[in-house]
Amino acid sequence: MNMKFIGIDLGWRSQPSGLCCLEWIDGQLQLLDLDCKEAIADILTWIDQSVKPDEPAIIAVDAPTLIPNATGSRLADKLSQKYFGKYHAGCYPANQNLPFAERTINFGLELESRGFAHAPTIEPQKLGRYQIEVFPHPAIVNLFNLERILKYKKGRLSDRRLELIKLQNYIIDILPSFSPPLRLCGSFLLEIPTTGVALKAVEDKLDSLICAYVAAYWWYWGEQRNLVLGDSTIGYIIIPQRMLA
Repeated sequence: MNMKFIGIDLGWRSQPSGLCCLEWIDGQLQLLDLDCKEAIADILTWIDQSVKPDEPAIIAVDAPTLIPNATGSRLADKLSQKYFGKYHAGCYPANQNLPFAERTINFGLELESRGFAHAPTIEPQKLGRYQIEVFPHPAIVNLFNLERILKYKKGRLSDRRLELIKLQNYIIDILPSFSPPLRLCGSFLLEIPTTGVALKAVEDKLDSLICAYVAAYWWYWGEQRNLVLGDSTIGYIIIPQRMLA
């Protein structure tokens, strides 16, 4: 039983997007690809090359792809602040009047046209073609039992670099012990750069890897070990539940 898990750290405007492809093979997740693309057309081509039309897969997108509200914020956005604000992990509000909305909504529609149906509910380990919205910050907090987010997006370059090193170490050291386990070969270790543009590219890749793992975790466990903020009519975000100590 093979299943692919795609993570898309989507650039909400025109900035590059991180892309990750994992595959469920012989009871474990293996990394097939980790990349960055800028144009939406290139991202969709990468998806089409990574997942054949008849292959089962779930695509986890770090971006609001369902935005029914013209103004304000979605319930999912408000709930993320309620539950994860104390970790500095609440998400930005999304509505149709914001500059990124058309891009992110259309991306979700492109995935739907390829047969990837929104899956705010799922039958665990059932093969199919699904898409979900995810958010790396609260996922990282819950997966690794952190007291606050890893602050690799803002601040001094040297501080951001150290936080990214922490994230990579958590991925390598902890995710292999989970169910489903992520097995990374020794050559996976990414060099964490010291310049801003290069650092951003690694950030995007690691975020996409977290997105792909959340997709796998959602498929493997469903609502037994995941939180669903919202639903398919008002927008939703899937977040792994906090690990038991």
